[in-house]
Amino acid sequence: MLRNIALAVAGSLLLVLAAKIKVPFWPVPMTLQTLAVLGLGAAYGSRLGAATVALYIAYGLAGLPVFTNTPPVAAGPLYLVGPTGGFLVGFVVAAAIAGWAAARDASLTRLVAGLVAAEAVMMLLGFGWLAFGAQMAAGTTGVGFAKAFAYGVQPFILGDLVKLALVACLARAGWSVLQRRG
Repeated sequence: MLRNIALAVAGSLLLVLAAKIKVPFWPVPMTLQTLAVLGLGAAYGSRLGAATVALYIAYGLAGLPVFTNTPPVAAGPLYLVGPTGGFLVGFVVAAAIAGWAAARDASLTRLVAGLVAAEAVMMLLGFGWLAFGAQMAAGTTGVGFAKAFAYGVQPFILGDLVKLALVACLARAGWSVLQRRG
């Protein structure tokens, strides 16, 4: 129990760091969060991975400046109704899927397919929210289908595929190390 708590705290702090390493895009900045989310899910497993990401979100909901755009944007519950709220919710689901996909006995096919599915769900939730639900600065709701794809999905596809491949390689390497250690 204490081990899992320590892992969740360490993983959530890794997510904070990954959120702050960014390339500013509008309305969704490019960060290392997807790498951290998929990696934590793969390393921690489905339940602990999702719980770790949920803990990270809880920090932000409590007002701590852990999200990519905090500061200058204030953290707290209202942050989730902004442009990146759907992606943040998608992180929890993606970590759970990545954890399932990276089970120790998983084939490489299952691992890669699961990581692709995790990425797709994360993007779908983020895209849907950005397109139709996000509360934008001008008081409008969402940016529409075309802009959400152009700003919230398309610029990230190549980078996220590279991150996905990196997680798959690291997971396989981790399995090899664990098998040698018995």
